[in-house]
Amino acid sequence: MKSKMIILLIVCFFAGFIFHPSPTELQAKPIFITIGSGDFTGVYFPTGLAIAKMINKKRKEYGIRATVESTRGSVFNVKAMMAGYLEFGLVQSDKQYQAVKGLAEWAEKGPQKELLSVFSLHRESVCLVAAVDAGIKTINDLRGKRVNLGNPGSGQYRNSIDALEAVGINPNRDMDPETAKASEAPGLLQDNRIDAFFCTVGHPSETLKMATSGERKVLFIPITGPGIDRLAAEKHYYTKTTVPVAQFYPGAKDPVDVGTFSVIATLCTSSRMPADVVYTITKEIFDNFEEFKRQHPALGVLKKREMLKGVTAPFHPGAIKYFREVGLMK
Repeated sequence: MKSKMIILLIVCFFAGFIFHPSPTELQAKPIFITIGSGDFTGVYFPTGLAIAKMINKKRKEYGIRATVESTRGSVFNVKAMMAGYLEFGLVQSDKQYQAVKGLAEWAEKGPQKELLSVFSLHRESVCLVAAVDAGIKTINDLRGKRVNLGNPGSGQYRNSIDALEAVGINPNRDMDPETAKASEAPGLLQDNRIDAFFCTVGHPSETLKMATSGERKVLFIPITGPGIDRLAAEKHYYTKTTVPVAQFYPGAKDPVDVGTFSVIATLCTSSRMPADVVYTITKEIFDNFEEFKRQHPALGVLKKREMLKGVTAPFHPGAIKYFREVGLMK
């Protein structure tokens, strides 16, 4: 009996090699991706959710499962993608440009050559909101005021600095700067702890809705003038535009559109991301474009061809494959 058991064990051992399915016969393991977005009150977070929602709806077909992480913004997202912590991230076009050129936050590390574009999204305008009782009528009136510039880990912080320097204001010498997150700025303004704040957002923005619905009345300040004109001319990732105050923020005092400049939100990834994954995500969004546009008002104005513009990092091969298949790229 003992010898029969030994023989049976030997047979079973070798049968495992003979009949064990090959890797190609096994069901492929799901691919997990995380999309870095931004603050909960901005447009980046719902945009990331919209992309993840459409991918996850077909997770059995694609084998991809997506999650969205609320982050400190563009700078964090780029650094996290380069470190392998995030697979995809939403990034302002100016931060994308600076990363691939090795400028600003990447001056020491040099050009981030692994950063690649997937497609661009909505425009984000640089907004300046001030309390009516602060006596601020123009950007030049910020001298001597308490002004929130935004989180240093976000793209809007650099936009604030650029706007101030363009009109000859030194933010550390000529005013009292704060560096709170964009979502905290409306509360600070309503509590009379600041006089004004900058934010770079798509519209409609929950941050701006919060700011205009409090007891302390606020108004939108134009970011215009010769200095801003030069800024937009020198830095091609900036475009002159208007803030749609009348349409989205009727709670502001004198709700009329004001001039400013803007950047473009872009979806980025790294060169390490497999081409088939990027291709699948691009195809899902573009093949179901009207559904994607319905996910948030800021996405409703998108046009397919425009989503290939405004990027400064090279396109990922997976995105290029799709764009060429449908004739959006030669």
